[in-house]
Amino acid sequence: MDIILLERVGRLGGIGDIVSVKPGYARNYLLPQKKALRATESNKKLFELQRAALEARNAEARAAAEAASEGLAGQAFVLIRAAGESGQLYGSVAARDVADAATAAGFHVARNQVQMDSPIKTIGYQTVKIRLHPEVEVEVFVNVARTPDEAERQAKGENVINSQFDEDRLAAAEQAAEIAENAVQLDGFEA
Repeated sequence: MDIILLERVGRLGGIGDIVSVKPGYARNYLLPQKKALRATESNKKLFELQRAALEARNAEARAAAEAASEGLAGQAFVLIRAAGESGQLYGSVAARDVADAATAAGFHVARNQVQMDSPIKTIGYQTVKIRLHPEVEVEVFVNVARTPDEAERQAKGENVINSQFDEDRLAAAEQAAEIAENAVQLDGFEA
């Protein structure tokens, strides 16, 4: 199906491009979202009449997104979640959680602007992309931790999963040494 793009769509093209896409993609996504028109002769004429207004509207939206991106780029958001000893979350961190954290910090970010291939399922420092406009994308950092103290340690670059494992291993080694020492003392005891 041939369509006329009304805005820039990733991997397809920019405003005014006539591209061929699968009918389902056009009917179910591009046309209902008002991102495209069917490429008929009447729609081509209508688009040419409205082209200047569409390009001006796009330029304004891009400028607003670029202004918002300056404050948002590089921000770090802390999310406290329950997790096991190995760092595996009991739930997950989804795009909605990142958008809520950004909104709580004073930025206007919608859930559909957060670009995540899959939910975050482990504690740690993650990079997440936010697309404010089809032409403006920024990266933010999400610090997923079990406690605020752990989040501070992760922000400094410490690997809290391995440090917890090392602390447990050290405690087990100390306990084993104490048991071995008590066993040696019992061997020397005569009844």
